[in-house]
Amino acid sequence: QTHFAADIETLPYPGFPTDMQAQFMALLTLSEGDSVITETVFENRLRHVAELNRMGADIRVKGNHAIVRGVPLLSGAPVVATDLRASAALVLAALAAEGMTTIQGLQHLDRGYDNLEVKLQKLGAKLQRVPADPSETTQPATDSSEASVTA
Repeated sequence: QTHFAADIETLPYPGFPTDMQAQFMALLTLSEGDSVITETVFENRLRHVAELNRMGADIRVKGNHAIVRGVPLLSGAPVVATDLRASAALVLAALAAEGMTTIQGLQHLDRGYDNLEVKLQKLGAKLQRVPADPSETTQPATDSSEASVTA
């Protein structure tokens, strides 16, 4: 299925929500063509770009604009979530990527999404939460050093 590029500008309500910008960027990495995402609500809301690029995305930042050139596929890689929105975007990218992705920084994900990995597993996603140290329990992480999601 072909996904097409789109230009997005974040705006206060009722415009496009800045809280969805990172997740849509993850989806646009696999689109056909170039997309431009313009962040107008907050500064420093593009920190997830470097992590998506580690996975093979082709994203360039110029000021508050991110130019997303669609790629045929993303590749699994170790990445670090810097905030709630970035963690959700990285989970989406990991699910779409070829190979294994390990996401650290799950305290951000846990702050905004209750048992996300369990819900996604019920939908057929192949991901698991693993402790950073195999001898640790698989309880939800309380800080970034305790666990990661592997997809």
